Amino acid sequence: MKNVEATDQLHQRAAEMPSLSTLFAFDPERGGTYRVSGAGIQLDYSKQRVDTSVLTLLARLAEQAGVEIERARLLTGEVVNRTENRAAWHTALRAPAEQHSEPQRCVEEQLQRMTQLVDKIQSGVWRGFSGKRITDVVNLGVGGSDLGPLMVTHALREYAEPAARALKVHFASTIDGSQLFDLLDHLNPETTLFIISSKSFTTIDTLSNADTVRSWLAGHCDDHALVVRCHFVGVSASAQRMADWGLPPENQLHFWEWVGGRFSLWSTIGLPIALALGMSIFRQLLAGAHTMDEHFRTAPLLQNLPVMLALLGIWNVNFLDIRAHAILPYDGRLKYFPPYLEQLEMESNGKSVSQAGEPLDYSTCPVLWGEIGANAQHAFYQLLHQGTQAVASDFILSARRYEALDHYAHSEQLQAQHQLNIANCLAQSRVLAFGSEAVEPSDNPWRQYPGNQPSSTLLLERLDPQSLGALIALYEHKVFTQAVIWDINPFDQWGVELGKQVALQLQPLLAESADISGTTLDSSTRALALSIRAHRLASRNHQGDPS
Repeated sequence: MKNVEATDQLHQRAAEMPSLSTLFAFDPERGGTYRVSGAGIQLDYSKQRVDTSVLTLLARLAEQAGVEIERARLLTGEVVNRTENRAAWHTALRAPAEQHSEPQRCVEEQLQRMTQLVDKIQSGVWRGFSGKRITDVVNLGVGGSDLGPLMVTHALREYAEPAARALKVHFASTIDGSQLFDLLDHLNPETTLFIISSKSFTTIDTLSNADTVRSWLAGHCDDHALVVRCHFVGVSASAQRMADWGLPPENQLHFWEWVGGRFSLWSTIGLPIALALGMSIFRQLLAGAHTMDEHFRTAPLLQNLPVMLALLGIWNVNFLDIRAHAILPYDGRLKYFPPYLEQLEMESNGKSVSQAGEPLDYSTCPVLWGEIGANAQHAFYQLLHQGTQAVASDFILSARRYEALDHYAHSEQLQAQHQLNIANCLAQSRVLAFGSEAVEPSDNPWRQYPGNQPSSTLLLERLDPQSLGALIALYEHKVFTQAVIWDINPFDQWGVELGKQVALQLQPLLAESADISGTTLDSSTRALALSIRAHRLASRNHQGDPS
């Protein structure tokens, strides 16, 4: 990292840093001061092992790394993805139309086209090949074209507008076909619409699923052009490849090369969100994200939510040597938020060379994982409380839920359950911080909790479209800020691309007729390929044996 003086001082402070119990004993009121708010979200970081001197040094580190300069470049659409020579202008996707500059006008144009498409499908104007209205929509995508829309539709389904509730929206991403097979076994080909979501429109996982669906539909209607026109919509940055696949212009929605895949749910990739919830809900999601963009743009570094999350992560990874990070939402609606963040953070910042291409001699992104808190308590919290390695955690909690259900017979019981859920969240962060000191100390070694595990708590008033938009944008900007300080590019993913290339090279070698004896395969891959071929041949011979 660039500021050698600040990093040396931070390493010294890390070696001297007292435990969380000591920090709270020294400053009993730190819970009221070590917090920051913005865009409707409150961050309590008092259970992080920091003090004012550490925060001052971290802010200096951010300044020296050029966070404020790079932030301005990001938000104005300058080139920040240097290895691919393009902008990462996902914030333009959620800016209000009246604030769009000339290059951004295309954003509102596509949103209007998406609105028209959503209206046609939800109202029943769009029909299948037999003239029946669409009842089911399946999104075929992978990575950012799947994880974001899936996460949002699950989190906000209670806010779905009446017209949206008539549609069932499904997701299929796996290349092995298992998700798709389960869906096709129950769906009606006459009333099902498929969205092919792929930025490049070359993603083998997605196009393989799309070809399988096209074949399935061909078994029910032999008019190929009619099937494509009535049952497929494409969402991509490549209009030409969509056309080559057979999609007419009216079945295409576009976005742009400056929209990264894992930042694309704000674009027309959000079509499943709009179909499942309603276009106005999608617009509210965009508005919430824009509110966080403005907070990120204007708030001073140490009062800036994304910057603070980023700095705390830098402190934990690079100075306290904490290489694992748990995401723990205490809200079942956020079931898919941890896997969404896994891609956002680890695909963005899982890098080992600098912007200049030089090897790094310091750690970057931690291993990220998580689960809904109530489930996680009965799964991996044992490791958090009494394991042998340090783990940092983010608790995510909404203060209010179920108040709108006063007319419902069991509303009081539901609100009581939410209170119990809140109590569990607060209890877990307390025990992680203070260990056995949080309860009656015990001499039993098996009941000792060492504590001193750092955590942050993100508190929302309630989970709704705007607060979820702000929450997602918060983590996006956190990832960007850390990347600037680590001097890495968070917007490329060459490691992912290499795996795809090798898979395409290996696929022909799995055919029984392929000769792999003269290939340059390593012995492990060669042996596995031969074993797979042998298993498949034995299975076919067994099926053809009349005995």
